[in-house]
Amino acid sequence: MYMLYHLHELKNAALWPTHMATEAASALLDAVDADHSGLYGRYMRASTELLERNTRIYEKPAFGITHVQRNKAVLAVEEKEHFHKTFCTIKEFSRTATTDSLNRELKNDPIVLISAPLSGHFATLLRDTARAVIPFHQTYITDWNDSKLIPASNGPFTLEDYVEYTLDFIRSLTQKHAGRRIHIIAVCQPSVPVLMATSLLALYKENCQPYSITLMGGPIDARINPGKVNTFSTEHSLDWFKKNIISPVPSYYKGAGRDVCPGFILLGGFMSLNPERHQEAMNKLFQHLVQGDMEGVDMHRKFYDEYRAVMDVPGEYFLDSIYHSFQNYTLAKGEMTWKDYPITPEAINKTALMTVEGELDDISCPGQTLAAHNLCKNIPEHKRKTLLQKGVGHYGIFNGSRWRNTIQPSIAAFIREQEQ
Repeated sequence: MYMLYHLHELKNAALWPTHMATEAASALLDAVDADHSGLYGRYMRASTELLERNTRIYEKPAFGITHVQRNKAVLAVEEKEHFHKTFCTIKEFSRTATTDSLNRELKNDPIVLISAPLSGHFATLLRDTARAVIPFHQTYITDWNDSKLIPASNGPFTLEDYVEYTLDFIRSLTQKHAGRRIHIIAVCQPSVPVLMATSLLALYKENCQPYSITLMGGPIDARINPGKVNTFSTEHSLDWFKKNIISPVPSYYKGAGRDVCPGFILLGGFMSLNPERHQEAMNKLFQHLVQGDMEGVDMHRKFYDEYRAVMDVPGEYFLDSIYHSFQNYTLAKGEMTWKDYPITPEAINKTALMTVEGELDDISCPGQTLAAHNLCKNIPEHKRKTLLQKGVGHYGIFNGSRWRNTIQPSIAAFIREQEQ
């Protein structure tokens, strides 16, 4: 696996001259008047862009959220750093209105932490998620750092560390807001550590127990309705994953020697789940470019510029996730611990619970997140809510029109109910 990382880097280096040549060709073709370039010119431009995109090294995008709309008012948004730890930074989206009365109203909005997954994509994949939450909530997000840029001297990062980080984030936000409790929206994989952290706060009756947690498409009990990801995880031993997936970071990065699950491996895994869909998207991009349909081109660019930008994940955390969530189901079976403390979801009785699933989700299949309600058996019924969104897959839970028009308003209503 060590050589595979180097071969991937060698491939990137070998293709870089081609990438530079296609960029130059694109600039030249863009200088030609499209109305007089003819069909051949449009084919050339389309072919050049496809080659450029397939040889590009995709860097971490910016959130780039500068304004949002709250009813009829436009709010200015400033991205700030609230809290920094070695592997993660909490970003705050601070809002400012044009009137004093609305600014006072904003300060009373519910406080929401969006817990982004540490699974290969940057937190900016949740840009659409955040943009829909910000107008009516004081919003924060976990922005995970690329492990290949974290020196190995900083030590490993495990599932236990993830839970500890979550506890620190909850306590920090509670303190910042003078004891006001927060709400957490956990997207996909962090559903497990968020539920673990909430269980610990409830077991020891801490005052900062969240008002609510919303778990979206997460592997709470991956035994239920298993999909391709679940099957692959059970068909291979943990030792196989360690030998074939985990790799030390090459010497020319800051994280040299750190064991990671490389982002390019994870991206390949994501794309292999639906290869036909990604190939069709590439074919449509070519057609849109030839036809001059720039709306379709822009939609493709925005999605795949984000989707193909990946980072390395700490190897210890990756293996912990495989072991606990996909092979041994320790949380679902009541066997999970944190630093020898028991994880007891049944201790939760003050925090409200909402689960969100996609009917067509093939990563965390329907039923796997819903299982959290059975584990949290002492949450009162009026503090529970479930949502199975028809017609959407995994990414449709937190991105796109169904998210903006149906799912997010339902979550927002649930959050506000808990503060009444």
